[in-house]
Amino acid sequence: MAGAIGEATPEPPSSPARPAGAILIAAILLLEALGLFTAAGWYLYGLLTSTPTSLGGAVFTMVFLVVLAIWLLFVSYHLLRGYRWTRSAALVFQLFMIVIAVPTLSAGVVMVGVALLLPAAAVVLLLFTKPVLAHTTRTADNPKVL
Repeated sequence: MAGAIGEATPEPPSSPARPAGAILIAAILLLEALGLFTAAGWYLYGLLTSTPTSLGGAVFTMVFLVVLAIWLLFVSYHLLRGYRWTRSAALVFQLFMIVIAVPTLSAGVVMVGVALLLPAAAVVLLLFTKPVLAHTTRTADNPKVL
């Protein structure tokens, strides 16, 4: 008899804990998004205080940085929720960061190059760990899909 006194009611299965790697990746993506917002603010300050060589180019760059930062926030949030597509989105952005970091290091701007390279390398490595791969298998909001 269900619901009798003293009988335990089954609890719904709890969602598995997020792996530390996924949390670290999301945190790095969040910090990168904040860096992009900062760069966009720097561009805005430059637009307001001086005359750029190309106004259209400066405005485009500022808007692009804001859109990219919002995209990274979106990816970070959905990576924590376990969506599969976030791995490729995070990987592509980190590869771009590596492409920017290597010439920056070659140009002698070591602190900026390292600041770009180390987080990107960490994310690339963490994306392919077994716990992160297992966590990012979700394809839709309906858990019955898989």
